[in-house]
Amino acid sequence: MIRAVVFDVGECLVDETREYGTWADWLGVPRHTFASVFGAVIAQGRDYRDVFQEFRPGFDLYEQRQARADAGQPEHFDETDLYDDARPALARLRAEALWLGIAGNQTVRAGAILRSLFADDVDLIGTSDDWGAAKPDPEFFVRVAAVAPYEPGEILYVGDRVDNDLRPAVAAGMHTALIRRGPWGTIQWNTAEARELPTFRIESLAELPVAIGKFNERAH
Repeated sequence: MIRAVVFDVGECLVDETREYGTWADWLGVPRHTFASVFGAVIAQGRDYRDVFQEFRPGFDLYEQRQARADAGQPEHFDETDLYDDARPALARLRAEALWLGIAGNQTVRAGAILRSLFADDVDLIGTSDDWGAAKPDPEFFVRVAAVAPYEPGEILYVGDRVDNDLRPAVAAGMHTALIRRGPWGTIQWNTAEARELPTFRIESLAELPVAIGKFNERAH
């Protein structure tokens, strides 16, 4: 049975449109151009950080995050950036007595924002900066399994990426749900792994409570 559900952050709970738009502004390039190159890099299977190199070779994302903060333009997201289905899905799953977590590749700053938004809604909020391990490193999912009070086979990890979310979570013995939104979820949706790896393929988080309920009924 599935007893715990752990959510990725970007393009799962949080719409990153504004975040990447502000990076285009910081680089001084049109948002449409930045988004187009972003999609091309993902479609080629490259690291998303290569996008910045296309516009500014030698770009150091860590240093530039600090530079933005120093300039009074830090990366930021808030309630208005949450997908409309995020809070209702969390509330429904909580009402069904499932253990809930949020864990993704996020900075310390982003972790603080997540805690301000979701502290009362979930049992765990963990980030790659907290744990010193970033997806798809297997250690990230070791940490998820260590903090969840259930076995890996009772955990469902929900994300938008085959490479960062599904593949390592399945290797860790977890169930997975692939959500079709954002650039990765859209571009990877029709690949063989996206069809074969996940326990569930969903268009909205609103589908999760019913899907998990049916899965658990069959598991009895």
